[in-house]
Amino acid sequence: MIDGVKVYDLTKYEDERGWLMETWRTDEHGFQAVMSYVSQTNPGTARGPHEHVHQADYFIFMGPGRFKLYLWDNRKDSLTNSQKMELEAGEGEPKAVYVPAGVVHGYKCISKGPGWCINLPDKLYKGPGKKEEVDEVRWEDKEDSPYKIE
Repeated sequence: MIDGVKVYDLTKYEDERGWLMETWRTDEHGFQAVMSYVSQTNPGTARGPHEHVHQADYFIFMGPGRFKLYLWDNRKDSLTNSQKMELEAGEGEPKAVYVPAGVVHGYKCISKGPGWCINLPDKLYKGPGKKEEVDEVRWEDKEDSPYKIE
């Protein structure tokens, strides 16, 4: 595990009406989201790896689809600096993953069909009114990147 990364198993409560799954609670995570978005990733497609200087992410992988997540600790002062972590999540194995700022992260859709991911970051994309620079180091755009998604 990478210091500060938190992985939460999500429980699906099912009955004759359907199902319900709690995905985030302020009393359990000590983290304050400021926005949310949903993305769909096509089979075999990767997003990232990238990192945020200031932003933390709270990803929810509950289906449809399955993902392989890749994380690398790029924080100089971290106890787990330079360590890599991989896990699978999504349909059949729903998880939420908290990724602190400075942890390089990316994921790849490994299911036969598209996969959905929900993110609840703690910073607004491009700041208030979308007037700031994006807080992102896009390692996937660097040919000499030490961070690779298989």
